[in-house]
Amino acid sequence: MERMVGRVLVIVPTYNERENLPVIVERVRAAVPEAHLLVADDASPDGTGEIADGLAAQDDHVHVLHRPGKQGLGAAYIAGFRWGLAEGYDVLVEMDADGSHQPEELPKLLHALADGADLSIGSRWVPGGKVVNWPGSRELLSRGANVYTRIMLGMPVRDATAGFRAYRASTLEKIGLDDVESQGYCFQVDLTLRTVRHGLRVAEVPITFVERTVGASKMSRDVIAEALWRVTLWGVTGLPRRLRRSR
Repeated sequence: MERMVGRVLVIVPTYNERENLPVIVERVRAAVPEAHLLVADDASPDGTGEIADGLAAQDDHVHVLHRPGKQGLGAAYIAGFRWGLAEGYDVLVEMDADGSHQPEELPKLLHALADGADLSIGSRWVPGGKVVNWPGSRELLSRGANVYTRIMLGMPVRDATAGFRAYRASTLEKIGLDDVESQGYCFQVDLTLRTVRHGLRVAEVPITFVERTVGASKMSRDVIAEALWRVTLWGVTGLPRRLRRSR
């Protein structure tokens, strides 16, 4: 895989994931043995950070970034991206710690980059993609949010809120990270929109998303509300640009 896409860093943000972390690290290492993994822990009170340190001590492909407190998913990924870019990785991957993103599907995302994509997204809502163990209300919310995002932003991406994705380092450098303030689902939309607006290629790869079985979801009303108002704002401010392009 390194011959195809270069050095790969899988970034796994954690907050109270002590039960899930050892399993997900083992699965990542088995699925893509040459990849490195960075645990970005937000000072988890359950000891996740200490478990990550123990895993890193046993495996030179595992690294740990200790952050001072819970500052949000977007901030954790930005910190992980900066760490990975400084260390010279060629591909930076976003992956949840709870097992909802199956590491065994990571090679598909990397192959999409090898085929020319600048960003590959593990998509639930393209043909072949699906979710497991989600209530109907959750699926309706996600599908509806992505339809709204496509309409408001004019992006040809069916799962812009997806959190399982792989970026070329050059993509992150081109789109810029200094002024990214969004969090949660909105963070994913933000970076997708930046990628599209820079004229870069986005590929969606079908995946099976499996709802977590251990630990608590970090989903909240605040996360949903932020995504709604930011997407609406971006859509309104970007409308003149889309109208010019359509002429």
